[in-house]
Amino acid sequence: MDEIDTMFMNLLGEIDVLTQSVEPVTSDSSQPEQDSASDHFSFDLSNLRESLNELDDLVMDLTAAQEHITQQNHVTDQQNLPTTTSTTTQQDPIAPPTQPPPPLCHGPPPPESYRSEVQSKAVKIRLALEKLKEANIRKLIIKVLMCNGSFKMLMVDERQTVGSVLDVLFEKTHCDRTVDWSLCESNPELQIERNFEDHEPLIEWLCLWGRSSKNKISFISRPEKYSLFKDPQVLYLWNNCREAQRNTNEKDKKRLLQESFKGSSVIVPDLEGPLYHKESGKRKWNQRYFLLRASGIYYIPKGKTKSSIDLSCLVSFENVNVYTASGYKQKYRAPTEFCFILKHPCLQQESEHIKFLCCEDEHTLFLWVNSIRIAKYGTTLYKNYQAAVHRSVTKTSALHHYHSPDAKPTTPAAVHGDTEGSAHPIRKL
Repeated sequence: MDEIDTMFMNLLGEIDVLTQSVEPVTSDSSQPEQDSASDHFSFDLSNLRESLNELDDLVMDLTAAQEHITQQNHVTDQQNLPTTTSTTTQQDPIAPPTQPPPPLCHGPPPPESYRSEVQSKAVKIRLALEKLKEANIRKLIIKVLMCNGSFKMLMVDERQTVGSVLDVLFEKTHCDRTVDWSLCESNPELQIERNFEDHEPLIEWLCLWGRSSKNKISFISRPEKYSLFKDPQVLYLWNNCREAQRNTNEKDKKRLLQESFKGSSVIVPDLEGPLYHKESGKRKWNQRYFLLRASGIYYIPKGKTKSSIDLSCLVSFENVNVYTASGYKQKYRAPTEFCFILKHPCLQQESEHIKFLCCEDEHTLFLWVNSIRIAKYGTTLYKNYQAAVHRSVTKTSALHHYHSPDAKPTTPAAVHGDTEGSAHPIRKL
């Protein structure tokens, strides 16, 4: 039994080393330089099969030992029970009833060491299974670009959402915890970017980039991230004049939010208007009249009307994300610089399945991008905003106990992070 305990403790030590330490992968000077994707994150598989096999053997040995101890306890209990005859003799109805045989002397009770040993083994097995589960969780070391051009190195796992990663960055940078801070992904090849939503699992999207990707993650303040909840009349009363939108009071804003997001289903802004669309394989942008619906973006074919029967679907929101684009006026000869695309997250290069759209001005671009977010995420987007507000108020009030009232909030630009180093994630087998 002592040998089993020794093997088990050695195995726990190995699993601790695998789960708590991540050693960088060294490269020989004679090998070619790593691609630029290693500046952001890379993949490395840790082989745990030998440890898993040893753990399986150990669990089998412990199970056999537990069964042996249980059988011994069962035999001891059976020996301590009084013996009774299995056959009944026919008694004379006149004869007095026979007296039961005197009880036999009970043997000594089973030693407590057996039970404590079994319980100790069960605790060790449970601890080993928990550590094995922890070792199988996908982990990545990522580089996050800060406002001042420096980097912060973070280890994230598949259980963390974007909101929890933002909390870690708040702790590291000591910046003000407003709802405007966001994690932003940028794709330099397609010249697009998108703000991660707070409920999204970060690793799930990063694993879709691939080793050769040049994408980056930025920690940046984006006031437009939740401005749709601060001024909902801009989206839901978009066809009113700007003056009427500016004169909307706070009471009307709250009522508009309750009507749109606190019902059984979210109300999608009834946005519609002309947009420029670039078809796949063509450089010409055609102007069409588009309408936003909860399921996707539709357009009116030539010679048709706005009736639902005549509408044609351009793209469905089920498996696509919306990205804002830059430099498309020069790259694709777009009519304006205010472009956005809709694509599947797996598409990291130009593809025929990407939908290119162009707006007349920046305000129209804001309306379409945020209305698409509402149609795609619904009430989840509003819950993200409420959680961000609660987190901002709670943390800010807590900081007042440690800072003077005259202290000004800092930004990540004032905090320098690591500027070198590659990332080596651990992926589950």
